Amino acid sequence: MKPSTSSSLHIQPDQIILPSRFPLSISSSKGVTPSFQRLHWHRALEINWITGGSGIYMINGREYHFEQGDLFLIDSHDLHRAYESKNLEMVIVMFEPALLGAEQRYDPDILQPFRHTGTRFSNHISHTHPSSPLLGEYIEKMQREYESGQPSFISAVRGLLLLFMTEINRRFRTEQDTFGYASTKHLEQIREVIQTMDADLAKPWSLKELADLVHLSPSRFSVLFSQIVGSSPMNYLVQLRLEYAVKLLEEDDLSVLEIAETTGFRNLSNFNRLFLHHIGVSPSVLRRRLRGKTE
Repeated sequence: MKPSTSSSLHIQPDQIILPSRFPLSISSSKGVTPSFQRLHWHRALEINWITGGSGIYMINGREYHFEQGDLFLIDSHDLHRAYESKNLEMVIVMFEPALLGAEQRYDPDILQPFRHTGTRFSNHISHTHPSSPLLGEYIEKMQREYESGQPSFISAVRGLLLLFMTEINRRFRTEQDTFGYASTKHLEQIREVIQTMDADLAKPWSLKELADLVHLSPSRFSVLFSQIVGSSPMNYLVQLRLEYAVKLLEEDDLSVLEIAETTGFRNLSNFNRLFLHHIGVSPSVLRRRLRGKTE
């Protein structure tokens, strides 16, 4: 069953700000930034078209290995995160459901591929499906029109998006609930733990303390967390801390040692080692890059 879309979600949504005149954006991305490696959600709808490389997506507790030509549909409130395996490149389309509000008046099913992922549609569309090349062409044309800014490009992008959604509605619908999402109860438990971790990153959390938050044994909690998030609780805690450290390096004048302590690392050398391993450069080098300074 797909997770609840109740407004009482524990993890705060990412703020996706889209233009009010035309609430849609199309961009290209290389690799996966730290913020997208953490579990997150947003109210905007999202389409990912993999144009190169490979990686892994975790969506509502289900793991998808992907490669060039694959597509993903991310609904509002879907808990998701991505990992890069090798040379990942993708096109990202983000839009507000209201963009197709007029069409929903006459075709209520137009957004069903988003609204019924996990029951009648899957989040993942493989490049091996016969319709995948056509879907990729629609996205490529959308991006070209969007970036051109020519007269009536908005109508062209909306028209291509409608054709994209029509093709999915016709070719990818199933009546079987076979996608194996985690239960709503378990998703909510993990949301609660992540919110608590994120609110107090400096605390020296133990696995037992985290498990106690949702009244589970450490072993059961660890298995459940890994199934839904895609990594162990303690490894994910490190990722949250490093993500916050990146933010502090960009926005604050704290020293590297102070940032390490603020984000829960008790040992500077360990902080530097983990930062280099996960981010790819040292904290001091990243700070210079973020502030537009040459090394």
